[in-house]
Amino acid sequence: MPKVIGAMRQSAMGGDHISAGVAQFRDLGLEGLRARWRAAFRREAPAHLPRHLLVAMLAYQLQAETLGDLDAETERFLARMDRASSPDAAIPITQAFEQRQRKLAPGTLLTREWNGQHYRVMVLEEGFALEGRTYRSLSEIAKAITGTRWNGPRFFGLRDKKQAEAAK
Repeated sequence: MPKVIGAMRQSAMGGDHISAGVAQFRDLGLEGLRARWRAAFRREAPAHLPRHLLVAMLAYQLQAETLGDLDAETERFLARMDRASSPDAAIPITQAFEQRQRKLAPGTLLTREWNGQHYRVMVLEEGFALEGRTYRSLSEIAKAITGTRWNGPRFFGLRDKKQAEAAK
């Protein structure tokens, strides 16, 4: 909390400085922006970066110098996102599992019709119940009903096709 309050106090003082700096960046030509880049980052600007990205990145650098950069936790999260094959893959497996489990509160009743028969599944504190039998997952129940392997949440309509494909 103190870090946020400190940043808010600094933003009141540094806001004008940042606005003036960004205005200067916008007035510079490509060579002027590249010179500012060399001064800020102590290396040449990548040749492929267009003018608008040079301005944006220099503006971010100025803001970070004035108000402070990202905290360590945010940097770790962004690094994980960068390495991940998809945004969903960047979330730790245990956290993703906990999020999924939290969505189904104990006592929730799931229904599904399969081959003309209606099935009612009760969400328990730990697991699921179907016809007096307890299962560890919805996928186990879907297999018991159909005889083939299914993604349980998808079988019960809890995950649409786009979400399932994005998770892969």
